[in-house]
Amino acid sequence: MSPGRLRIPFLGRLAALLPLLLGAALLVPAQVSAAPAAASAPSAEATDLGLRGDYYRMSSISALDFASYTGTRIDNSLYVDDLLPALRAYAGTTDNVAVRWTGRLQVPADGAYTFYIKGDNGFRMSLDGASVIDHWTTDWDVQTTSEAITLKAGLHDLAVDYNQGNGGAYLHTEWSGPGFSRRPLPDSALHLPAGFSPADAKGTVAATGRTATIELPSAVKAVPADAAKHLALVSGGTLWSGTVAKDPKNASRLVITAGKDDTPVSLNADVRISYDGKGGITTAGGGLGPFSVVAQNDSTWYFATKWAKDVSAKNALPEYPRPQLTRKNWQNLNGTWQFQATEQSAALPTGKLSGKILVPYPMESGLSGVAKHHDWSLYQRTFTVPNGWKVGSGNRLRLNFGAVDHEAWVYVNGRQVAHHTGGYEEFSADVTDALAGRGAQTLLVKVKDTTDDRYALGKQSADPSGIWYTPTSGIWQTVWMEPVPETSVDSLVLTPDLADKSLSVTVRPTAGTSPTAKVTATAYAGNKAVASVTGPAGTALRLPVGKPHLWSPDDPYLYNLKVTLDGGRAGKDEVGSYFGMRSIEVAPVGGVNKIVLNGRPTFVMATLDQGFWPDGLYTAPTDAALKYDLVEHKNLGFNAVRKHIKVEPARWYYWADRLGLMVWQDMPSRMTAAAGTPETRTFTDQVHTIVDQHISSPSIVMWTMMNEGWGEWSKAATGELADAVKKQDPSRLVDAHSGVNCCASKGDSGRGDIIDFHDYHGPANPAPDAGRASVDGEHGGYSYVVPGHILGTAGGQDYGDAATSAEELTKAYVENTRKLIQRASCGLSGSVYTQVTDVEGELNGLLTYDRKVVKVQPGPVREINQQVIAAGSAAGGANVPKGTPGLAGVSWWPLHQESGTTATDVAGRHDGTLKGGAAWTTGPNGGAVLLNGSTGHVDAGAPVLDTEKGDYSVAAWVRLDDKGHFSTAVSVDGDRSSVFYLQYSQADKRFAFSFSGARALANSIGEPEAGKWYHLVGSYNHQDGALRIYVDGTQAGSTRACNGEVPAGNLVIGRGKYNGGPVDHWAGAIADVHAYDRALSGAEVASLAAGEPTAPARR
Repeated sequence: MSPGRLRIPFLGRLAALLPLLLGAALLVPAQVSAAPAAASAPSAEATDLGLRGDYYRMSSISALDFASYTGTRIDNSLYVDDLLPALRAYAGTTDNVAVRWTGRLQVPADGAYTFYIKGDNGFRMSLDGASVIDHWTTDWDVQTTSEAITLKAGLHDLAVDYNQGNGGAYLHTEWSGPGFSRRPLPDSALHLPAGFSPADAKGTVAATGRTATIELPSAVKAVPADAAKHLALVSGGTLWSGTVAKDPKNASRLVITAGKDDTPVSLNADVRISYDGKGGITTAGGGLGPFSVVAQNDSTWYFATKWAKDVSAKNALPEYPRPQLTRKNWQNLNGTWQFQATEQSAALPTGKLSGKILVPYPMESGLSGVAKHHDWSLYQRTFTVPNGWKVGSGNRLRLNFGAVDHEAWVYVNGRQVAHHTGGYEEFSADVTDALAGRGAQTLLVKVKDTTDDRYALGKQSADPSGIWYTPTSGIWQTVWMEPVPETSVDSLVLTPDLADKSLSVTVRPTAGTSPTAKVTATAYAGNKAVASVTGPAGTALRLPVGKPHLWSPDDPYLYNLKVTLDGGRAGKDEVGSYFGMRSIEVAPVGGVNKIVLNGRPTFVMATLDQGFWPDGLYTAPTDAALKYDLVEHKNLGFNAVRKHIKVEPARWYYWADRLGLMVWQDMPSRMTAAAGTPETRTFTDQVHTIVDQHISSPSIVMWTMMNEGWGEWSKAATGELADAVKKQDPSRLVDAHSGVNCCASKGDSGRGDIIDFHDYHGPANPAPDAGRASVDGEHGGYSYVVPGHILGTAGGQDYGDAATSAEELTKAYVENTRKLIQRASCGLSGSVYTQVTDVEGELNGLLTYDRKVVKVQPGPVREINQQVIAAGSAAGGANVPKGTPGLAGVSWWPLHQESGTTATDVAGRHDGTLKGGAAWTTGPNGGAVLLNGSTGHVDAGAPVLDTEKGDYSVAAWVRLDDKGHFSTAVSVDGDRSSVFYLQYSQADKRFAFSFSGARALANSIGEPEAGKWYHLVGSYNHQDGALRIYVDGTQAGSTRACNGEVPAGNLVIGRGKYNGGPVDHWAGAIADVHAYDRALSGAEVASLAAGEPTAPARR
């Protein structure tokens, strides 16, 4: 049955308070046998319909325990398509949750019954204390079937457990029996446990948000010391771990107090207080039964940054909001507005609204004062036009909105002046003709925002958890008005051309401007005019900039610009602006395509910046806060920011321009898409509008179309969109598919300037191709929880081992980032670490969500970042050592022994040790080592080769006896995976020389034969990133890639390493293994295959 059909009674007398849907679960005792339940005497007494559901949080995704009680309710079905709403309501999270269901099953007739359960994730079921189904695991979508069980008609004790790790959640329970085929277990067969008697209670949260009271029908007699384990306060992701006690001021009341590190209850948040009836609390009426109540929330607290205290109605973002097109006269309309929820069909109000809101903070934010979402809402205020603006006497009045999410209708004095759809674009309206006299004018904005994922919404979610966050609705950027002449500047397009030493200036005038209107643009270095140009409006004008002072992250120099549009009798408009002289392109460097800034290879070292704030959500509390995150990027040694599926206010880009940070600008994503729909057409239109509105910012160096395939309707369409944006703005790079290797991506269209992979932990290491540079678009991110600086206790979404201190987090970051040094000097052009700050339940930031704690040690982080950037700047000019001459190499293990466990290195000092059942056998030139394909290998005791900075080669004679799996002949252990693999690729049925994510396949020889001896050589050239595989003296394949795995272990013969563990054991024999500190030439490889060299005197 669908969730829409569920009947959800409440705990007895509290039925009206529990309307939420739910599904399944209850604990089966661990000692229950797995044997089929025997027939037993059924219980005779029927009870009310439903099951008792007790909700818990697990201690971890793999613990599969019932660590923390969170709530109790009556659930009426064991066939539920979507358990997420119930989990969210009663556990405060949809991740790492367990549910216990208990009650009775009504069996209609004597006979044999079979039960069937399928779910996401695990489950188990018992009847009359005996196990029926036990699938207590973390997998999902696994259909399980019980053995046939003989049951008598009547009521039988029923217990079902359910666990949920993350993602979707459902439980489908079915049965078949005498006279009926398999079908969902009916709700009418489920009955509450005998004696189940819920209590009446009323909850209230205090103004501080740190205490709550429970009002009971009679006086409290006893509260045991451990009673708090059985009582839960859940609000959003918060689950309190504090205390419960008698209220000294009221004998019939309990007081719950938050723990020291618990997050207080937020302003206007939903709060549920539950008790499982098992904590021993007694009242004058006897033992206190279970209850679950939605509490009255009187809290005024919300999670805030250090800048929240600086916000008031008089100074809500008072700065001029559009730094690249400024006018002297303007008036900020931020501040306190009237506000109320409404309906789509409701008539527009004629008087004051019922509430108030602080603009421009989104309605869901604490700073707004509303802290609630409404699908439809109204904003209203009055304004007065200054007499000195001469509006109506030669000037017009322009009303500007930085952004309103998602659809807005704007009225002045009851007359509609604008309608806009899209939450990330600015829009304006000429409201002159709607003005009424010279007094107060009424401005009304009607907003619709249903958080519909068919439209661009980024990480906003109606059900936030994990990597999805609280939505932003309504006005979220500055509202302001300004007088303009009848002929005025609408926008500017400023494009630098370093080759021509000029700036292209296009002044777009408002509609109706005369074709005779003239533009004059003058550039200033400081206050000194350095160039000027005059020409017609709407035309690209060439403004010469001799000896340009270039913009870069190290020297973010900006020229000032003054633009005048002279419309004759229609007036003269003067605006201020600025620009930076820089170029960005993909060009060959050392034989591979790299990102080049101002003609020089530049490694883009960025974090993922999602632009969320605990107090303002999409809106930073102050301009100082907006600037702060970018300053911290610089302090930590980054030179770039990936602005992740959000578009910021214009002042954010102004600070990036001034501070010197390259910006990869994502297009805000959606999740549901199809070709040819109105929503898809709206999305593509909005992409072009976003590009157009930010086209002059020097910090933006790349536009990203899609992230991990979210909202992608076809691979070809993504490529076409990338081409269209490149045509619209050829001065910047275009990334068609960020995370093309990941998730919901439709695949690589081959379009754009960039190949972009995502990899957690990573970093990703895609290879550039003939037309594109390669980047690690996302990797990371290590979690570290700083108590008192997190939003709630749920979530904790992270992608790596949790650190327990700043030192541990710093070490993890530095070790992970060190892999990029060689990649930056080779083929990789950029990397994005996830992420700069914690965001709600994601705790993998370098800063806490409230920006009060820098979670890493800045010095080491800055130093390793600068090393990576420096390596990228030196790409193409690396001075690689020549290496050791001759064909013996730096180490040579002939493997010709006949006994013992030592493999002698006849060219170096790295004798190997036979392990895991490795044994001696015969080879093509004498002896060899025989390996069993499961455990056998030879450990050289050291890395032997400098794989981080130098060229290298490895050679071996190999015989492969089993081609049924990947097999590695020679490798060097990295920290998580092998640095390289000289291997047989079972997926490709070819020999290969490989890195993680890149294989030079021996395609020219085809599939090797089992049981035959081959001579293999793998070589790596650091200069051009070339991986080459030779078979029997002839080059058989090549590719280009960068090796970023840091050697953390030894050279190994006969196995590889992947994801932290040993893999790909060789099944067969290996002989005459060489290691070289240089890339062998083709002639040397041929000579080596023709005959082994004479062993040198051992060094």
